[in-house]
Amino acid sequence: MKGLESCINSPQIAVVSLFGDVSAFIAFLILLSKAIEDGLGRMGICLTDSHLCDIVELGSLHVIFLDMLGKIDVCLKNIEISISKSRGTIDSHRSGWGQYLYILKALNTLSKIYKGAEKNVISVMRSRHIALNALIKNSRRSDGHRWILEHKDFTSFESRRHLTMMLLPELKDAYEYDYEHLFEMLIDREQLLAESFKLFMKFKNERATGPGVLREWFCLVCQAVCNPHNALFLACPDNFRRFFPNPASDVNSLHLKYFHFFGRVTALALVYKVQVGILFDRTFFLQLAGETVSLEDVRDADPLFYSSCKKILEMDTDILDSDALGLTFVREIENSGSRRTVELLPGGNSIALNSKNREAYVNLLIQHRFVTSVSDQVKEFGEGFSEILCDPSLLAFFFRSLEHEDLDLMLHGSDRAICVEDWKAHTDYNGFKKTDSQIVWFWKVVEGMSVEQQRVLLFFWTSVKYLPVEGFSGLQSRLCIYKSHKSHERLPSAHTCFYQLCLPHYKSKSKMQESLQIITQEHLSCSFGVR
Repeated sequence: MKGLESCINSPQIAVVSLFGDVSAFIAFLILLSKAIEDGLGRMGICLTDSHLCDIVELGSLHVIFLDMLGKIDVCLKNIEISISKSRGTIDSHRSGWGQYLYILKALNTLSKIYKGAEKNVISVMRSRHIALNALIKNSRRSDGHRWILEHKDFTSFESRRHLTMMLLPELKDAYEYDYEHLFEMLIDREQLLAESFKLFMKFKNERATGPGVLREWFCLVCQAVCNPHNALFLACPDNFRRFFPNPASDVNSLHLKYFHFFGRVTALALVYKVQVGILFDRTFFLQLAGETVSLEDVRDADPLFYSSCKKILEMDTDILDSDALGLTFVREIENSGSRRTVELLPGGNSIALNSKNREAYVNLLIQHRFVTSVSDQVKEFGEGFSEILCDPSLLAFFFRSLEHEDLDLMLHGSDRAICVEDWKAHTDYNGFKKTDSQIVWFWKVVEGMSVEQQRVLLFFWTSVKYLPVEGFSGLQSRLCIYKSHKSHERLPSAHTCFYQLCLPHYKSKSKMQESLQIITQEHLSCSFGVR
């Protein structure tokens, strides 16, 4: 308590270290909570209960809880004042502020002992969400702040991403390689998915030989898996970049192994922070999170199905009870040109749809169409993803800790048009100066490109087609335009591993534009060769 008072009364001096005291306090609370639960068979005690033993001691502890919560609220307020003065950042010399998250953790644990006390902690977290998110984004993997994800409503996308990424293995340095143990995979682009699947399953512990090649491989494999021609996934009718498992994927005898493979690849793409340009439909996301799929959740996956179910739920009672629709609790399934009927529940063929059972009918339709029919595929994907998690048992927790839109941003990246000014600001030059004619011409040509041409150029340069949500600042390093000493008749080349574009010394803007137009053709912007 005295340490917190020092932090409040002297906000301009170094934060008093409270880590030891807080750690001891948390250890005490764990033992206390267990003792209370063992003694009463429950948590959430009421201090007005006269039958409680040790009521005086528990009451005193509750007073301490409220006092500490009030003081931490003031400390967080001071952080927010400091953030506003420093334009949204936390001063590095005030890193001791991170211990406030430990104190909040202790208070959150303590609040579970008393009935209604948790809402007091939630109130502070809600009102001080700016300070809370700033502290989260500066927390370390070893800090153990997973508990905050139980209150994800008060966290920003950046905070949720930061905390969930700690559930995945840490990538020390994508550019450090043990050259004695490298494995070179030669993959035919025409057989990209099949060969990647075979090699990945066989050499699952090997690393790729370069980050540029690795980034492109992730993108191409993920897009190949989701390509409807491979029958593993279906695209949403109104968004061909959003996918969900295909109930008829068993046309491929290895389909479940492919889903397992894809789960691992997806998790690794997150580890390597590669935006692969695909989106998962909400129905798929919710199943991975262990959540129930509702009617509103299926709108994107099947708009016609959604519309039909809405009509049934809103239909006039008399019309529905007249059996005008002639519907029973069955579902007709078409697969490979043949049709079959499946009962939604035992005896469903003889149960007529009416106004009293229509909600149950719609819910059963949803569960069969989007859950039961793809449960094996979702299970295999989840098991593959879990193999990459630090703790395989945290699969559902990982996805529950994110909003659906968070995963979109992490897997797909930004959908905004590329900001050329931001591109310039994150580009260095080797052999050129930014005032040289060639550099001035280059950016003029880039500014005149279509959005898709700009994406292709970026991909040619870096093997990154979709930027992180932070833009170029979210990339692993700055970009570089390197002066090539090859003939000015040659096309530009790139070292994608190092975000380096090699630009010949072109004699005119028109020649540069011609060369850039050639390399921004989609089929030419590739970084790994064909066997």
